[in-house]
Amino acid sequence: MKISTKGRYALRLMIDLALHSESGYVPIKAIAERQDISDKYLEQIISVLSRAGYVRSVRGAGGGYKLADTPDKYTVGMILRLTEGSLAPVVCLEPEINPCERKDKCPTLFVWQRIYDAVNDVVDNITLAELVEKSKAASESAADNYVI
Repeated sequence: MKISTKGRYALRLMIDLALHSESGYVPIKAIAERQDISDKYLEQIISVLSRAGYVRSVRGAGGGYKLADTPDKYTVGMILRLTEGSLAPVVCLEPEINPCERKDKCPTLFVWQRIYDAVNDVVDNITLAELVEKSKAASESAADNYVI
């Protein structure tokens, strides 16, 4: 399983919004500059996040985006599933469809299930708030190591 740029950028976008939430609504151009991501691509991603109710928007002067809820209410899993779809390593574990006729007698299914369970355990137990704290700590560490 590989996470696409869409999923990775969605996480970065959500972290950026959380980091800059005290300044109100954040323009997409400001996020694009800080994250070094195309604003057109971020607009596509923010549209998905907005439709899901993860972010709110305001148009016009002083407009932009902000999180709809506090960072501790979002998990990495929520954001990745929204942008990536299923995180199942094989199609036979996807809940909507199970085209595999060998599911009941497949000797490898337990391997894929364990991988899937492990991935879900990780992404569902890391919150956006934790990523914000890691981002702040990394910024502070970089500033502490800066030599003039």
